[in-house]
Amino acid sequence: QLQLVESGGGSVQPGGSLRLSCTASGFTLDYHAIGWFRQAPGKHREGVSCIASGGESTNYADSVKGRFTISRDNARNTVYLHMNNLKPEDTAVYYCAATDLPQDMCIMNDYGMDYWGKGTAVTVSS
Repeated sequence: QLQLVESGGGSVQPGGSLRLSCTASGFTLDYHAIGWFRQAPGKHREGVSCIASGGESTNYADSVKGRFTISRDNARNTVYLHMNNLKPEDTAVYYCAATDLPQDMCIMNDYGMDYWGKGTAVTVSS
């Protein structure tokens, strides 16, 4: 069964950090671009970041540039989202998703993704 599983969410105070993980089972992530998305209560899902299968091409939403970093460890079949200086507006359920693209491409459009995880919740509050 092809599956993505997110982990690492939790509750932190503003200014804190979290590292989210996205691990695949049933298939290898080596040839897939990965995107991280989030959905806050009452809002549409939005793209946060993505990383190409080659690992060198990345992209970030303006709201997280300079604070979030995406990386991948193909040996562990895992993609990470390192989140620093978290703000209350980062509160959301975070999802990872995978799609097959050329190794230098990634996308943050959710309609282009093939596989999805079930999400992990992040709450930023004092």
